[in-house]
Amino acid sequence: MAVYMILEIEVVDAETYGEYVAQAPATVEQYGGRYLVRGGAITPLTGGWDPQRMVVIEFPTMERFQEWLTSPEYSAIAPLRERSTKSKTIVVEGFED
Repeated sequence: MAVYMILEIEVVDAETYGEYVAQAPATVEQYGGRYLVRGGAITPLTGGWDPQRMVVIEFPTMERFQEWLTSPEYSAIAPLRERSTKSKTIVVEGFED
C-alpha cells in the first residue's frame, strides 16, 4: 500500500535549502518514491491555514519509506533540510480499492 509523506515547510535559509533540494530527489527515486507536490501555488481554503510551501512524496510501501528515511543517502543530506527550514511532517497510508 502506498504511503504519502506530507511536509509543510517554511524556508529560513534559502541557500542551504537549495543545496538540499538539489540532492533530495535522487535519494527519493532510489527508494521508489516520487514527488507529487513540490512547491507550487497554494490556495488557502479554510481554518486559517496558510503554508509557505508544501511537499508531498509518494512511496510504494511503508517499508520503502522507512528504508529511505534511514538510508545513508538521505541521512547525509537531512541536516541541510533541518537547518534551513521549519517544518511539520506526517506520513499517511493510502488506500486500496
